Amino acid sequence: MELIDGKKVSQEIKKEIALEVQSILAAGGKRPTLAAILVGHDGGSETYVANKIKACEECGFNSKLIRFESDVTEEQLLDAIKELNSDDDVDGFIVQLPLPKHISEQKVIEVIDYKKDVDGFHPINVGRMSIGLPCFKSATPAGIMMLLERYNIQTSGARVVVLGRSNIVGKPVATMLMQKGYPGNATVTVCHSATKDIKEICKEADIIIAALGQPGFVTADMVKPGATIIDVGTTRVPDATKKSGFRLSGDVDFQNVAPLCSFITPVPGGVGPMTITSLMKNTLLAASKAVYK
Repeated sequence: MELIDGKKVSQEIKKEIALEVQSILAAGGKRPTLAAILVGHDGGSETYVANKIKACEECGFNSKLIRFESDVTEEQLLDAIKELNSDDDVDGFIVQLPLPKHISEQKVIEVIDYKKDVDGFHPINVGRMSIGLPCFKSATPAGIMMLLERYNIQTSGARVVVLGRSNIVGKPVATMLMQKGYPGNATVTVCHSATKDIKEICKEADIIIAALGQPGFVTADMVKPGATIIDVGTTRVPDATKKSGFRLSGDVDFQNVAPLCSFITPVPGGVGPMTITSLMKNTLLAASKAVYK
C-alpha cells in the first residue's frame, strides 16, 4: 500500500508555479493577482481563505481579500463581483462558498466573468470542460487528476466508481475521467443516495473516488484488493482528545481499507492541499491568458 501524499505533491507544484512567475516577471510581465470575497465569519471558510492567501505568497502571486458581513445584500455582493470583473489588475477571483441563505449562490456564480472564474464553477467553464475544451476546471476534481497523474495510476480502461454527484466534485471528476487522454479514458459509474447494490458496484472498481460527506462510508467489504482509493470527505467529527474538540474524518474507513489498497489518500493531507494548488494553477492560467485571450 502506498500513501498518496497530497501535501508533498502540492508543495512540488507550488514551487513549479513560483518558478513560472519568476520567468513571467523576468520577461517584463505582471505578477498574477488572485482576489477572494469572503462573506461572514464561518470558521471553515475563514481557514480556507487564509490558506489560499498563504498559497498565493508561496507562488509569488498578489492576493486581495474583500470582506462583507453576513447581512450584506445580494445586490451589494453582485456589485462587488462586477467591480472585480472589470478590474484589470485582478486576473482571477473566487467567492468563498457557502453564502448566507438570502443570497442565491447560482446567481453569484453566473455574474462572475467566466474568464476570471478560477474556481471553475461558471456554466461556461463547466460546459467547456464537459466537451473537452480548454477551460478553468473545478479545483478539487482537477487536484484529484493531478494526484492520479503524479503517482502514475493507470486510468485508461480502468473501472472508476465515483460516490457522490455534487456539482463541485462528483459530476466534474466523473466527466474528467471519461475524457480521452491521461488521466482519463476510464469507464465511470456515478453512485448516489438512490443507487441500489452500491457495495457490489464498488467491489468491481479499480479506483473509488469517495465524495459523499459521510464519515467511514466505504468499508473493507466494498473494496477489491489492489484498488486505488481517493477520499474527498472532510467531515468534522467530535473528538475529546483533540484541542479543537473535533477531528477531520474522511468518507473511507481508512484503518481497515488501507491494507487492501495499492494507493490511498489520507484525510487530512490527501486531496485537501491539492484543491488550493489547483486554484493557484488556474490563477496562473488566467494571468498568462493561456485559456481565454
